Amino acid sequence: MQMNSAHIDRLRYEANARLDPRAKAEFGQFMTPSRIAEFMASLFSPQARPAVLLDAGAGIGSLALAAARQLHPVRIEAWEIDPVLRGYLTRNLAPLAAASTVHAEDFIEHAVNRLQFRAGPGFTHAILNPPYKKIGTASRHRLLLRQAGIETVNLYAGFVALAILLLAPAGELVAIVPRSFCNGPYYRPFRELLLRECAIDRLHVFESRRSAFRDDDVLQENLILKLTRGGAQGDVCVSFSPDASFDGMQARMLPFAAIVAPGDPERFIHVPTEEVEGNDHIFSHSLSELGIEVCTGPVVDFRLKEWFAPQPGRGTVPLIYPHHYNGAGLTWPREHKKPNALHRSPEVDKWLLPNGCYVLVKRFSAKEERRRIVAYLHDPRTLDAGQVGFENHWNVFHAGKQGLDARLARGLTVFLNASAVDRRFRRFSGHTQVNATDLRNMRYPSRAVLLRLGRACRPGLTQDAIDALLATIE
Repeated sequence: MQMNSAHIDRLRYEANARLDPRAKAEFGQFMTPSRIAEFMASLFSPQARPAVLLDAGAGIGSLALAAARQLHPVRIEAWEIDPVLRGYLTRNLAPLAAASTVHAEDFIEHAVNRLQFRAGPGFTHAILNPPYKKIGTASRHRLLLRQAGIETVNLYAGFVALAILLLAPAGELVAIVPRSFCNGPYYRPFRELLLRECAIDRLHVFESRRSAFRDDDVLQENLILKLTRGGAQGDVCVSFSPDASFDGMQARMLPFAAIVAPGDPERFIHVPTEEVEGNDHIFSHSLSELGIEVCTGPVVDFRLKEWFAPQPGRGTVPLIYPHHYNGAGLTWPREHKKPNALHRSPEVDKWLLPNGCYVLVKRFSAKEERRRIVAYLHDPRTLDAGQVGFENHWNVFHAGKQGLDARLARGLTVFLNASAVDRRFRRFSGHTQVNATDLRNMRYPSRAVLLRLGRACRPGLTQDAIDALLATIE
């Protein structure tokens, strides 16, 4: 019990070196540095009753040991299926042998059985750094989770959902997880479960994407969240720090409406780490109020391989990928392993749009790009074609499958490329993917404001010029 942080971290490095890299990738194993473990454990409220702690995917026990220093008396149940890590875990929890149990079995299977048979009392506390790994639709873990009423696409969300359901009333959970669950359609059932069953007490994010698991070279935005099962939802403490040392940490209390917008059907979870900006009022309208729609690019190229045309020619239609656009605008055709066009056929035609003014946003921004949202104006005059195919890695803003008014499209492009929009988007998105659902969920200026931006737009605007232009809108 008296092991200090430096010793635990030395054991973590030692254990990490002994892991089979293939098994590590298979199980999504990224062990928790002691400083993060200590911070997470410090988020538990002072207790007035003996604690029963759950730690699933426990690794060498960094989180359980940190929690045990905060919660006493405490009984620990820990799960770890990797035999190397389980050996360290058992030895590290040995001083608590009379009050700890190390399970070698699969946590998901054990938890689902426990929920179905209501075996044992609920846990008063849970602390988790769950495995991060996608799970297939027909996988055993996906089917087990469905038995417990949990629908998700990643192990980490499955672990957290099960831990929530295993908590006793007023039980507390602290977890470090990727931010990907905060938005997107695939995690909506998980968000609904979390918000239905728990109150959110604390959200903490790191400024550096590499900070939390630097030793494992993980480029993933992580979030520490603290929940209370069945708690009354009040204001939420939102904090952030430059890195995992927690030096310079800033925190503020925010109303829950700033975290989950009232009436939001997607239940996006926002993490506003900055003060509300002076131009916040321009984020006032939904796309439907503007008469604008957004969809993913209709052309899924692998389904149309037999109609590929490496270069445009007679009887072809342009096929536009993200690599055709850059800061200089459209470069088409372009020498690339992907085709530049599609041969016309009834099978191809149903996926085409009339050549017109569209606003295109990359679904996957490169990690090195300054902004998550990277928008381009598709000007129909750049292509001598009646129809065009937009590949599936685009999000396409349109009006009823037709092009937008040219001035409106220019204004929308300027707006989407503004730094203020990027900061707002980052409140709920912690990864480089931009989904049509995300864009649909955002708020936009009025149509009149977008038209004003379109009138003021000039070719080749710099980022500073775009931001200055947006700042003039009242």
